Amino acid sequence: MADWKHTLLSVLSDFEDRYDNAKFELQQRLGLGKLCIVPYRGYGTQTILYLKGRVLRDKGITSPMEDDTVWLNLLNMYKRYQSDEIPGARVLARFGDLAQEVVADEEGHFEITFEPPALPTIDGVWHEIELELLDYPGKDKNPEEPQSVTATGYVIVPPADADFGVISDIDDTVLRTDVVNLLAMARNTFLKNARTRLPFAGASAFYDVLRHGSGKHFNPIYYVTSSAWNLYDMIVDFFAVRNIPVGPLFMINMGITDEQFIVPGHHTHKFNTIQTLLDTHPTLPFILIGDSSQKDPEIYLDVIRQNPGRILAVYIRDVTESVRDTEVQAIIAEAVELGVEMIFVEDTFVAAQHAADQGFITDDQLALVLKERNEDKQAPTALEQAIMPESDSAPGQS
Repeated sequence: MADWKHTLLSVLSDFEDRYDNAKFELQQRLGLGKLCIVPYRGYGTQTILYLKGRVLRDKGITSPMEDDTVWLNLLNMYKRYQSDEIPGARVLARFGDLAQEVVADEEGHFEITFEPPALPTIDGVWHEIELELLDYPGKDKNPEEPQSVTATGYVIVPPADADFGVISDIDDTVLRTDVVNLLAMARNTFLKNARTRLPFAGASAFYDVLRHGSGKHFNPIYYVTSSAWNLYDMIVDFFAVRNIPVGPLFMINMGITDEQFIVPGHHTHKFNTIQTLLDTHPTLPFILIGDSSQKDPEIYLDVIRQNPGRILAVYIRDVTESVRDTEVQAIIAEAVELGVEMIFVEDTFVAAQHAADQGFITDDQLALVLKERNEDKQAPTALEQAIMPESDSAPGQS
């Protein structure tokens, strides 16, 4: 990094720290109010568990409803981005007989790592970690201090007989954000909620059949996005409403530091996350899913180069214009030379057809994807027409 950029980031980072400290001191004097622990779904193996979370003031963000007004959606989004983190909060984590105390950083984030001698036998793949808020700056001045603040975190541990793992982008891959259109992206991000943001046709069924694979095993799915952790609850709600299989989310920390301006680089964040998952599960092959708008093909090609033999296939949703398509086709050709099929698709069903041809899913499961895709492509409801741009609501869009 150039010296002048590093100096500028240092100055801006120091200013942000001073502002955050002043704001938090004022909040302490006024009383912090109701607090909450927000655990993010974690990941792990038979020998190690990773969990992240955040301690925040509870701003009372309402659960999404289909008839929520634009102004309510905008207010909830404002609350998400204007989060009041609790720096220095002490959190106790328990997993079986193991206990660990951690301290939240200046943005309220904390990380937990457990290395259990053995995992308990459970039904399913999600292991629970119990969290409790022990202490925090300003606790003695808080008139709304409750008796206890607790939460439960969940960590996925893939079974030993998993056929493969899936690593997927979210924006314009699972849900529509229209990142190639700034106005549409702003509308989708700030003026919609989890019930009114729409998935791509057939996305729920496609991810569900990949999770079940041949039908004999459970295949884990991990989601990587350059959206901030502030939007975590909205994405989780979206997955629940649209029946998208849940999995750990890997998001970004917003803010100015000595190394980043507001947000980290998209390429660096996504590549490093994928590499971490590959390293964590060294014997598990992966399928990668993304779109053509945010350099996913370039990032996935780098992953293929650095990890020969680890990637089974790559599915890239075509959401861009012809100039970009030409660039993607060149990347596809290079991936093929490296022994990996990178499939450029306009439709979820096309990706599912390839998955069936390769034996990743069964023909019966392929029929489920086709059925859901066709249902999703039916004429939009009055509500969908009201919230979707004309190009999105046109028949035949995927």
